Amino acid sequence: MPQCMWPIDTMSDKKHILIVDDDPDQRLGLHIRLKANNFSTAFAADAMTSIVEARKHQPDLIILDLGLPAGDGFVVMERLKNIIPLAVVPVIVVSARANEPNRERALKAGASAYLRKPVDNDELLAVIHQVLGMPDASARRAS
Repeated sequence: MPQCMWPIDTMSDKKHILIVDDDPDQRLGLHIRLKANNFSTAFAADAMTSIVEARKHQPDLIILDLGLPAGDGFVVMERLKNIIPLAVVPVIVVSARANEPNRERALKAGASAYLRKPVDNDELLAVIHQVLGMPDASARRAS
């Protein structure tokens, strides 16, 4: 799987999401789920690459794992806060670090939401829609 996939069509209405996770299976799974729900994605496998990709693509949202090589997710959030155009990009932490102190620390560091792996698809999509201020697709299907 390529490290970065971004649409050529800059006129697209799709929201662009940067997936930051060192596990290629997690990145692929998230990519498939998001693409099926009309999002475009880019990828980064470590903390350093995540900053480069975020600067390059200016995503609408970042899905961030905490356990990363070359600096953890907390380092990434701190660096993002110091880059003016990226400081306002919402971050959803998706992590296997399931303890309350990590959740509290992530939210205090600026994460918009904290989800535990393995993440439920419907919950993830609902949180993405909420964070991006989009109508919840599951609510539309139910009506």
